[in-house]
Amino acid sequence: MECIKQFATISIILITAISCKVGDNYQRPQFDKIDSYYGISQLDTTSLANQTTLADVNWRDYFEDSTLIALIDTALINNIELLKGAKQIEIGSQNLELSKANFYPSLGISPFEYNREYYSENYNNYGSNRARRNHGENPPKTLYTERLAYSTTIFASWEIDLWGKLRWQKEAAQASFMQSEEFQKAVQTAIVAEIASTYYNMLMINSQIAVAERNLELGRNTLDIVKLQFEADETTSLAIQQTESQILRAESLIPQLEREYTLLENRLNQLLGRYPQPIDIEQNLEDVTFDDRYVVGVPLELINNRPDIAAAEYQLIASNARVGVTQAMKYPSIMLNASTGLNSFVFDSFLDPMGSGFALINGAIFQPLFQNRRLKTNHSIAVSERQLAELDFKDNIILAVREVSDALVTIEKLREEYSIAQKRIVVSSKGVRDASLLFQSGFANYLEVINAQEDALQSELDLANLKRQIILANIELYRSLGGGWK
Repeated sequence: MECIKQFATISIILITAISCKVGDNYQRPQFDKIDSYYGISQLDTTSLANQTTLADVNWRDYFEDSTLIALIDTALINNIELLKGAKQIEIGSQNLELSKANFYPSLGISPFEYNREYYSENYNNYGSNRARRNHGENPPKTLYTERLAYSTTIFASWEIDLWGKLRWQKEAAQASFMQSEEFQKAVQTAIVAEIASTYYNMLMINSQIAVAERNLELGRNTLDIVKLQFEADETTSLAIQQTESQILRAESLIPQLEREYTLLENRLNQLLGRYPQPIDIEQNLEDVTFDDRYVVGVPLELINNRPDIAAAEYQLIASNARVGVTQAMKYPSIMLNASTGLNSFVFDSFLDPMGSGFALINGAIFQPLFQNRRLKTNHSIAVSERQLAELDFKDNIILAVREVSDALVTIEKLREEYSIAQKRIVVSSKGVRDASLLFQSGFANYLEVINAQEDALQSELDLANLKRQIILANIELYRSLGGGWK
């Protein structure tokens, strides 16, 4: 008991008297401040007052589509990448607990040890043989028992965190754990965005299939009229052949679109963590809208909203902590050891604490002097890795600001294109009607009708594609601002 008290007293004195943490505490690097995103004009002209930042909007409120929300809910439970990320978080949590345990003494026990040593006459044990001769004895001619002992021991060792090595290790482990959580958020953000993008791509293809089927029906009606004209000797067989060719081109578009739809459906099922199967979608692309009451905020908010930026900063924090670890490794380390137990040469008195008990306490200071330049090199490498992590952190911020700017410009210019495409639809639809009437009246030939129908088909396909691109750009803006994980 007295030894234990001495052990504790020495530990407290060492901690309070000479403990000193080397290394620099983490400070966030200073970056150039920007107040707004490049490319904002019409999209963010309203005041920020009383408006919600888009990144703070829950994805359920942002998409407002029950089918899409149900698909995302399924993915958040079954997606393989998310399940793997959850396991990585568990590993990070265990590593953090392990780093905390380094502060405590290690304790072990040897329940029972039996030691018996045999020597011969010529064994080079000068002290033992001389003692025998001094007592008028000679060593036996054959093997004999020289030492016999029974023992049981409880031992403890504790490294004093003199220079903060263990504290830096704990900080590095904690930063790595937080980084794994941010990685999980980033994975969820990416998965939510990809599911939504795949879903709206499927809506676009459904819309384009409907357009192709309407155009195919128009072509067939035109062919009926051309056949009637041919029977009345008002046109040639060439008109029939070219009209049929135009119908086949329109018809071949349908299986092509159906193939693309099935591939997207299979990809969506994979994101949901299940085998390919039909997915019922009732929404129409034309009915999809996104609320414009949200604002994008300021670039500084990306550090708090974007999981990938937060993960990059935690990597920088961990790198800074590893610099502290490598620096502390160059200084002396102190190890305290203590043991207590029973030891006896006679088994009958082995369990007698008064006669067989023992207690030992010792301490050691280890100062590394020459380690083949290993310590200095490890510290230099850690400093360089911290500098790399700082550059990665800055690059992530620049990338995030660029992605937001790209999305804003894309949305604005796509809206301008969409407005023009809508006008083109009006013109091409009128062209089809006029060409059909003129053709039936004999004032236009079949080529003019075919050209008008092809122009109308392409216009409607382009309009659906532009609508899809606007939707995907809105999703990308939401993702690039850090939305999708809350």
